[in-house]
Amino acid sequence: MSSEHVQGTVAAGFESVREEFAAVAADEGGDYAAQLVAHVGGERVVDLWTGPAITGDSLTGVFSSTKGAAHLVVALLVQDGVLDLDERVAHYWPEFAAAGKGGVTLRDVLAHRAGVVGADDGFSTEELADDRVIAERLAPQRPYWRPGTAFGYHALVIGALTGEVVRRVTGRSIQEHYEERVRKPFGLDFYLGLPEELEPRFLTTQPMLPTPEQLAELEANATGPDSITGIAFNRNHPKAPELWDLPNIKLVRQLSPASVGGVASARGMAGMYAAVISGPEPLLRPETAAEFAQIHSIGDDLATRNHNAFGLGFAIVSDDYPVLGQGAFGHSGAAGSLAFADPRSALAYGYNRRRFAFPGGAAPENARLVRAVHAAATA
Repeated sequence: MSSEHVQGTVAAGFESVREEFAAVAADEGGDYAAQLVAHVGGERVVDLWTGPAITGDSLTGVFSSTKGAAHLVVALLVQDGVLDLDERVAHYWPEFAAAGKGGVTLRDVLAHRAGVVGADDGFSTEELADDRVIAERLAPQRPYWRPGTAFGYHALVIGALTGEVVRRVTGRSIQEHYEERVRKPFGLDFYLGLPEELEPRFLTTQPMLPTPEQLAELEANATGPDSITGIAFNRNHPKAPELWDLPNIKLVRQLSPASVGGVASARGMAGMYAAVISGPEPLLRPETAAEFAQIHSIGDDLATRNHNAFGLGFAIVSDDYPVLGQGAFGHSGAAGSLAFADPRSALAYGYNRRRFAFPGGAAPENARLVRAVHAAATA
């Protein structure tokens, strides 16, 4: 696919990013639909899209990239002095102390160290859509490892856990705080709760289509539904929805569980991180951003069974993309999305794709695109 099939604009000096995006599209094939946006110093320098049905204004489910928006709210409340990272969760939410969780701190939860990656019986679709219900189910749940001794990705529940703390302290949900303090003031196309009038702009997520070799790899590494991995990804519920299908369920888009329910464009994702680090009054003070971007958990992840690195609510994206500076933070999403801020280069990045990427998480092409964007931004 040549670069003329790529729509949108780039600033002078970022032409190489357009070429790399076109090369990715050619490698991915004719049904590839994606968006790529970047800001440097608060200025949008890349705004590209390609593929059938998609435009720069299209919205898709961004899965765990939602965690970045949700935990930006937590960072703001910590910055305001409303929340204390080292306070016990049970101080804010007494019911959470059950089954040996009394000593778990908010910092432990944000670093995926609380050990409550799911529930013994799993969650129905309706339960997964509602953070309040998830929190109610998890309060009495015994942890799957001793809190603080290891870490595992709380893929579907971390936003419900942190969200219940936020609700208990402020009387309002993460989603409400996000709308008031982040999305609306900056006019971001990144929604925690998609308004009905924007439904026509929503594109469904398309399922992953693994090659025979990829399918064999999935089967070889399969874990049981009652393993920690199975529980963390809700495979222990008999009627669990397919992960790729979650944003296609209207209830999920409406309630927007803070772990996985966000709907956005790449413009919205990059714009959010630009607001976090750029402008005369960035949303986060440098010291707040540095604390949330500090490595808290790194190594073997008990839930995903691979290497991971987490700060507080955010992923340490420089662990996967070493070209980025120390202190870069953001989050990826299961279908392939990725969004982050790199304060050292003043770069904010957003990438979104419609078809679920193998094997899930940040799509492999992000490595090429991040290198191209960073090289142009620092040239």
